[in-house]
Amino acid sequence: MEDGGWGMVDDGWGMTYFHISTFPHFHISSFSHFHIFSFPHFFSRLPFAVCRLTLHEKMKKSFTILLILAVLIPLSWFIGSCTRFDRTEPLDYVTLDIPDGFPAPVQDFAGNRFSREGIELGRRLFYDGILSKDGNYPCSSCHQQIAGFGTFEHDRSHGYNNSHTLRNAPVLFNLAWQDKFHWDGAFSSLREEAAQPITGQIEMAETFENVIRKLKNDGAYRIMFRRVFQTADIRAEHIQKALEQFTGSLISANSKYDKFKRGEINFTSDEQAGYVLFQQHCASCHPEPLFTDYSYRNIGLPVDNFLNDYGKMMVTGLSSDSLKFKVPTLRNVDISSNYMHDGRFNTIQQVLNHYRSGIQQSPTLEPALIGGISLTTTEAGQMIRFLRTLTDSSFLINPALSRP
Repeated sequence: MEDGGWGMVDDGWGMTYFHISTFPHFHISSFSHFHIFSFPHFFSRLPFAVCRLTLHEKMKKSFTILLILAVLIPLSWFIGSCTRFDRTEPLDYVTLDIPDGFPAPVQDFAGNRFSREGIELGRRLFYDGILSKDGNYPCSSCHQQIAGFGTFEHDRSHGYNNSHTLRNAPVLFNLAWQDKFHWDGAFSSLREEAAQPITGQIEMAETFENVIRKLKNDGAYRIMFRRVFQTADIRAEHIQKALEQFTGSLISANSKYDKFKRGEINFTSDEQAGYVLFQQHCASCHPEPLFTDYSYRNIGLPVDNFLNDYGKMMVTGLSSDSLKFKVPTLRNVDISSNYMHDGRFNTIQQVLNHYRSGIQQSPTLEPALIGGISLTTTEAGQMIRFLRTLTDSSFLINPALSRP
């Protein structure tokens, strides 16, 4: 018996408490437990007396169980989801499909094994203004697919705050066969090169710190980066590697010229004549099948007094490299105007006219160009018709390379 008239009964399942005033027709002979001697209505009233407290206890137990479930269910889901997130699926690794007749690639992309998922991440970044300070200058703003991933009909590219870059944006394809990048060969890898336009103040004008912050705030990017690089962290090198995978996988080798070489079609008489002229006058610097040797040569262009661009000498500091710029590929040349390192020529005809009569003499001039290139007007026209056979239309409209 407890103070205040409360009692308890051991019913085999636990102690049930109730107030003794509820049962006036029995007496107690022991304080350790109840001995029920005489209460005519005890059994009829016991269920109602105990019910109130038993229901209360059950409600307390039910509430406790619900509270535990409310904690355990989200916790188990969270733990399970984390486990599932950690169990990343194997990446779908790919190798470059080397076109027939192409030499072995120069770039091995060491430490950056290409995968379909990595290439797709790089493609998204390439087209996303998130890499630029104001969101208006993604990589694709200067490297447009319709122009072979060069700048279409523009001399020099636009950058942040309506600035102009100093050079014409080069085309981006068959890059695995280049040993260095940019017109002056300043970079040895695409991964290294990718940082320059992102942080360049007259290009994208951003910092990697800000780019990473923006990417981490994007749920889709968080998932993609984790999938590709097997870590929840996003680092600058991951951005560079993803861009390298996309741009390094761009291959153009299905032009009319390629189909001709495979025996699938024939050239017209003018195209064939232009091909012969090309082999006579241009192939030493633009050898097949890449149509460049990726060397650096002075082709007799006068210096632009506003740009004061002296080419490779600005990287090496050697006077012997003065006015030397990388020999560009002629694949897709018909649709990748403007031409030369500063985009000074609008048409292929203007380029040929330079070689015919516009070469400026200088100590570092390419020896083969000292006397210029002799072409009649008819021959120049035939040369242009051949160069148009180097356009790879399937590459220019391939949806797998377009904006996601």
